[in-house]
Amino acid sequence: MGLNKVIVASFKRGFEEKCFQLITESYVSAMETKVIKLNWDENDITWELHKCIKENPLRLKWRIVTNVEQHLPKDDIEKEKGFAAKFPRIDLRLVTINSSLEFEYHMEAKNLKEKDSGLKRRYIDTGINSFVTNKYENGCLLGYVLEGDLDKTVNGVNKLLKKDERELEFLKLKPYHFHDKYYESEHPDDMLIKHFMFDFTSLSSA
Repeated sequence: MGLNKVIVASFKRGFEEKCFQLITESYVSAMETKVIKLNWDENDITWELHKCIKENPLRLKWRIVTNVEQHLPKDDIEKEKGFAAKFPRIDLRLVTINSSLEFEYHMEAKNLKEKDSGLKRRYIDTGINSFVTNKYENGCLLGYVLEGDLDKTVNGVNKLLKKDERELEFLKLKPYHFHDKYYESEHPDDMLIKHFMFDFTSLSSA
């Protein structure tokens, strides 16, 4: 049984790493094509990144299926008429099946701007807190920086966390080989949330 748990844990870590490579490569592709506009909604940007993931040959090599706006079933929702519409939805889901193992990985995306405290508050309330409360599981956050300085934007998120007396949950920059703006935050019950900040500010708003 112990060996099986080790195998499963190794499989999950390997799959997560593949997901990170696919999403960061999709960001690079989107920046090269310059198709994304600064006035887009976050769902528009996610759809374009999803398109890049689907076109990446590694996705087929690794047998990964991906889709956007995926409902996440919850056992605590009573099954009565309309119950399916009450399920939370995650922005991007990646799934792999290898032999007898299946694993899903979820990515929740939020638009961010340096001088927009409302967007930064939303990143906390409907992004970070959705993982902390287990509304979303097995996943990470994607921050789409559309205006201003990325580092100052992240500092703004941390200032709001400080205002909430959550200094221990600050986003901290970590070295990562796929992306130079990768952060981690630590939360109660030994929860670790991973954050990828994608800077789109050099693109056109037209």
